[in-house]
Amino acid sequence: MAETLIRDPHIPKDIDAPPERDAELARQAAAQSAIDGAGCHAGPEQMKAAAKAAGNAELMEGFERDYPKGPHEQPQSMCPAFGSLRVGLRMRRVGTILSGSACCVYGLTFTSHFYGARRSVGYVPFNSETLVTGKLYEDIRDAVQEMAKPDDYDAVVVTNLCVPTASGIPLGALPKEIDGVRIVGIDVPGFGVPTHAEAKDVLSGAMLKYAREEAASGPVMAPREGVSERPTVTLVGEMFPADPVVIGQMLEPMGLAAGPVVPVREWRELYAALDCAVVAGIHPFYTASFREFAAAGRPVVGSAPVGADGVDAWLSAIGDKANVARAKIDAARNAFVGATRGALAANPIKGRIALSGYEGSELLVGRLLVEAGADLRYVGTACPKTALSKDDADWLEARGVEVRYRASLEQDIAAFEEFEPDLAIGTTPVVQHAKQASTPALYFTNLISARPLMGPAGAGSIATVINAASANKARFEKMSECFEGVGTGDTAGVWEDKPQINTAFRKKYAARVKVANNAVDAGEAVGT
Repeated sequence: MAETLIRDPHIPKDIDAPPERDAELARQAAAQSAIDGAGCHAGPEQMKAAAKAAGNAELMEGFERDYPKGPHEQPQSMCPAFGSLRVGLRMRRVGTILSGSACCVYGLTFTSHFYGARRSVGYVPFNSETLVTGKLYEDIRDAVQEMAKPDDYDAVVVTNLCVPTASGIPLGALPKEIDGVRIVGIDVPGFGVPTHAEAKDVLSGAMLKYAREEAASGPVMAPREGVSERPTVTLVGEMFPADPVVIGQMLEPMGLAAGPVVPVREWRELYAALDCAVVAGIHPFYTASFREFAAAGRPVVGSAPVGADGVDAWLSAIGDKANVARAKIDAARNAFVGATRGALAANPIKGRIALSGYEGSELLVGRLLVEAGADLRYVGTACPKTALSKDDADWLEARGVEVRYRASLEQDIAAFEEFEPDLAIGTTPVVQHAKQASTPALYFTNLISARPLMGPAGAGSIATVINAASANKARFEKMSECFEGVGTGDTAGVWEDKPQINTAFRKKYAARVKVANNAVDAGEAVGT
């Protein structure tokens, strides 16, 4: 192995050594610490300490400020880098390079292609030597140089996963651009970014910052469809494709137009997103992105035109921030509040519901359910409490709905057990738990989030799937009756002889099982 600069920490520092050498020694010590601590299998506190020692203290403090966590370490979720990876992979002429443990990169790319990425992902591997000596940074720099071809890309996104971040691999030292290709380096460690939804903000915020600085220094490319003749409202948060169209229709009476949706699908859309009259924070946790809009002098409005009350309040807020005449604001309100209320009345939702998810639109869906007549008792979201979500939370809580930010799986399941809903909407394990209890359930991401929510269209869309699912209660009970007696857990199945439970084994490993069942609350890192 090549000689390293690691020294015994008990030996006094060479007072004649330049500060750059001491900084490199600290980075290498942190890199070695990450390796000694079993890499990405180390606990989050050890990884955070290593990152801070490696010179990433400001980065970690920024994550803690932008993405505050809850009473436990973080909610159970897929690797957060999946969010930023998907944002980059969906963009036209944007290349992606990952630097992290091979197992993490495999899991992330597999999942991305499962969701239809259809694009290659660059990967810069490392070993103990390249990580500690800093050769990994040189390998990343060489990979970027090789990939940054202006005929192929407008930008290349380089992402540090857990171990490179903990080791202080300095992506900020990469060239800002190569032959006109922008280089955007981001760190998305699982011990710093709580959810994949917030990782979308990490990349979007970094791109908006780059684009804002470009626009400040000179002319930039116009949108592919041309510049809007009307002032625009930039929409922040991923939505069903029909929602921006519906929002555009609601804005038209006020003389406004729907602008780009952030995360964007093309680099030049970043300039158009920044060149708006108002920013609509549809998903309220895009803290880094909102910071860039604020730096560009753009006001931000929270919530969304969901449900009759939501449409009314949102149109008023948007119109006020865009300095629209009151008569035009009232015209838009009169046209769409009544239409939304009519759609809700024509598509009522009956029954008790418990709702949870990790996309960031859970409170909006909750508002829509309540206005449609549902007996909603609980809304859990993996995302953090922010100022822009306050109005939605206040509205729900005023109607007796429990709202829980940074909800853990255990809290979501406890709510299911407490409220005994007719329908559960949630993440995969919540849906599984509900169905095992003979209760109909819907996966939030694929069956609720992937539907129109805004305005009259949203009011009519969501009721169909929810009422159809709720009507399946008898089918679940019939299935449970059919499989009655086949056992559960270790005794599941059909047996000639009744299985014997190894009580001694269970007692020996009871503590380990308890920790494994609640790894997040126990302070363990959450990976892919």
